[in-house]
Amino acid sequence: MKFAFNPYTAIALCAISLGAFSMASQAAGPVAAAARAAVNTVPGMAAVVDPDNLYSETRSEQMMPAVKQDPARIYVPNLRGNNVSVIDPATLKVVDRFAVGRAPQHIVPSWDMRTLWVANNAERGNDGSLTPIDPRTGRPGRAIAVDDPYNVYFTPDGKSTIVVAEAKHRLDFRDPKTLEMQYSIEASKCGGINHGDFSIDGRFAIFTCEFEGSLVKIDLVNRSLLGYLKLEMPKTRFKDKVKLPNPLETEICTAKKGMPQDIRISPNGKLFYVADMEADGVHVVDGEAFKEVDFITTGVAAHGLYPSRDARLLYVANRGSHSIHGKRKGPGSVTVIDFATNKVVGNWPVPGGGSPDMGNVSQDGKWLWLSGRFDDEVYRFDTASGAVDKVAVGLEPHGLAVWPQPGRYSLGHTGNFR
Repeated sequence: MKFAFNPYTAIALCAISLGAFSMASQAAGPVAAAARAAVNTVPGMAAVVDPDNLYSETRSEQMMPAVKQDPARIYVPNLRGNNVSVIDPATLKVVDRFAVGRAPQHIVPSWDMRTLWVANNAERGNDGSLTPIDPRTGRPGRAIAVDDPYNVYFTPDGKSTIVVAEAKHRLDFRDPKTLEMQYSIEASKCGGINHGDFSIDGRFAIFTCEFEGSLVKIDLVNRSLLGYLKLEMPKTRFKDKVKLPNPLETEICTAKKGMPQDIRISPNGKLFYVADMEADGVHVVDGEAFKEVDFITTGVAAHGLYPSRDARLLYVANRGSHSIHGKRKGPGSVTVIDFATNKVVGNWPVPGGGSPDMGNVSQDGKWLWLSGRFDDEVYRFDTASGAVDKVAVGLEPHGLAVWPQPGRYSLGHTGNFR
């Protein structure tokens, strides 16, 4: 695989020191994998086939028979348009558009991968809902009223749908079929709770607290809150309005706290990577110890995180502005991190500027699809070269879903599969 020259490695931008951390286990070979003990998962959760790669069952060829019949489409929620654009990836054309609820944020594959849920959180309103899409037909069903669904996840055993009620500071656990409330977990000190990921064994989850610059750890077995972790800020960060193609100017961090966004677990289940829109990079957190162990500088406003299809690389979408409502044609880019070394191995700027946000990798791993949040467009990055194609969509596209996908089950968001 070839990568474009990465200017970010030319200078050290972040003078943060969080202590040494051995990454040897990230690169464990077949012998080490065989020697590791089997993962003792929570009851009802599917077995972890490879303890060194929890994404082992999401390789390109591992498509469930039912999913194979679904047409290839990119489903794009347009936040300010209150609708969904549907792209045919073969032609790069918008082939459908339909209305949904108010302020659609993310399109989320269900745990059984047979429904795509549009999370309409009705920003600052009380008319939130989930709109189901049948991936076989690509058509929406009737919306179901749900309180404040900014994002949606699923417990690893498939027994609960987790509605992330961001404005309410809580996680609502609901029946996956009826969406009736089962129970809630309050996270009163987690302002802006929005993105999460789950431990390799399904015992706990970690969610980001966007407006607090912190994380919250949730015990899924005992249904309780385990604690909070304040994330460290680097001393310097990228300038917000840097002119491409020279994104090397820096400014002293004036923000006292970060703005963590997406979070994704490492293939071996030991580390959690946290994109931080204020810190311009990715925090690395030991999940068990719940302690920050590293920081990786990426680009202006690190936002979305997506493993490559072979689970060797992590793609980081840098949104190009520290503002929640940024300007068009900012210094948006994608940074490529090697999981084994935690080193940046590539950087792909959006030609002419842009605002890469949320999305996913294609089934074959050849493309990374991301919404262009401030530019009303969608980007298709070639994962071999970093070349970019653009597709115009609706107003303020957010968490798009790429379909179909390999894997046994979905943990939610725009497609977190295992």
